[in-house]
Amino acid sequence: MDLSSPQIPCRVVRPGPDYVGKQALTYAPAVSAESVGSKGLHMQLVTLPPGARAKAHLHEAHETALHVLSGVAGMWYGERLEQHLWSRAGDFVYIPAGMPHLPYNASRTETCTAVIARTDPNEQESVVLLPELDGLRPAEGDVMA
Repeated sequence: MDLSSPQIPCRVVRPGPDYVGKQALTYAPAVSAESVGSKGLHMQLVTLPPGARAKAHLHEAHETALHVLSGVAGMWYGERLEQHLWSRAGDFVYIPAGMPHLPYNASRTETCTAVIARTDPNEQESVVLLPELDGLRPAEGDVMA
């Protein structure tokens, strides 16, 4: 360990003010380059109100992991969003770097909340929107009764 280099102190971070990201979801930033000077990690909360749907996107060169705290979410993923998965409270989800995906809240009544961790320390830096994929999955098929 190089003791001559400045050390970033340990910190308790409370979620910052909510913002709507490029993907059209609501985030509460926490650990990031912006908040604590993180060099390789970013964590935040994402909240999907009933029926919410993100824009199709990917994160270039960065992996993403989520832990679903409440609710049920669906996610279309793959080169043409041809694959699908469900995640519920208590589940963990892994998204490889560069994987196109389109998450959504499958409920008409419950909010879905998750903790996101990403290997990109910047809150929105690696988001690449994929508008050409948005219409591949009609929104009305995303919501459970």
